[in-house]
Amino acid sequence: MLLGVDVGGTFTDAVLLTPDGVVTAKAPTTPDDQSAGVIAAVEAALARAGAEARAVERFVHGMTVGTNALLEGKTAPTALLATEGFTDIEELGRQARPELYRLCAAHPPPLVPPQRRVPVPERCGPDGVLRPLDEQALAERLAALDDDVEAVAVCLLWGFRHPEHERRAAELVRAQRPGVHVSTSHETAGVFREYERCATTIVDAALSPLLRRYLARLAERAREAGLPEPEVMLSGGGVADAPTAARHGSWTVLSGPAGGAVGAARLAARAGAPDAVCLDMGGTSCDVSLARGGRVATTGGRDVGGRALALPLLDVHTVGAGGGSVAWRDTGGALRVGPRSAGAVPGPACYGRGGTAPTVTDANLLLGYLDP
Repeated sequence: MLLGVDVGGTFTDAVLLTPDGVVTAKAPTTPDDQSAGVIAAVEAALARAGAEARAVERFVHGMTVGTNALLEGKTAPTALLATEGFTDIEELGRQARPELYRLCAAHPPPLVPPQRRVPVPERCGPDGVLRPLDEQALAERLAALDDDVEAVAVCLLWGFRHPEHERRAAELVRAQRPGVHVSTSHETAGVFREYERCATTIVDAALSPLLRRYLARLAERAREAGLPEPEVMLSGGGVADAPTAARHGSWTVLSGPAGGAVGAARLAARAGAPDAVCLDMGGTSCDVSLARGGRVATTGGRDVGGRALALPLLDVHTVGAGGGSVAWRDTGGALRVGPRSAGAVPGPACYGRGGTAPTVTDANLLLGYLDP
């Protein structure tokens, strides 16, 4: 049997492909430890199928852990090591406005605050090293970082072509701060364009500690339940083993949406509509993609939640507006929806689990779109 599990912000879904057909089950997502919700959904699916865990040959997992953390700004405390004079690349970004006719529309705040931006005394050019790395000075600057830092992004000029300084800087970080996650730009997104490479590496660093903790718990629970180790859906539509996915959180930002897009395109093609618009609304986000000839288009990089990702991705557009997205008024009195979500706990007010904030689902109920 084949097992697929998708974790959303509100519900966790399990699908079993058995010799007798497809069996599905749903369980509430458990925000404090999402692996518990995964196992609950799997156990429900196995019970419906009348099967045992040891009969599962392959376990593929799509998730929105990284997506939701990025949309809601709930990432790990992260520091940036950048070439001296270039530490503000993420905040400066590009001159393009998020919305052409909204002059006051702001970019999302940088994931790395100024006090955690470490200037690295070094310089490389297209032909090699111009200024050797001053390891002593870098070590002293690393020592001044606060103890709350859980991850470090290393992005040096021309690091994608001459990565030796990035490698050495990463070694110094690991020596001084064992246990802190380190993402280097040449490993994460070894491409030119300084801002996109830096922003991608920061996202990778900021998400990886969350992914590592989550996937470690999930792998342990899977072993205890007699299931194979999970493979993780990647943003490009393929899969990777759990340790690889845990090392590169940015590669899984569209993990759950990618699975939905691929599945929707396949179903649309089988229904005689190989060219289709696919919409996947969950509890926290809404994902839209375009299928042509039964396949979802891919892109070499794009923004997710206002963050640049220079990675191969399925062309899925995600906004922080799902069924559980909370409605609120901004300082000017205008109505806004999301990106904050009521999630699974307490969930929309109409779930009767203690939620009081108005959500999209509550609006749908009051407007008569849902069965009371």
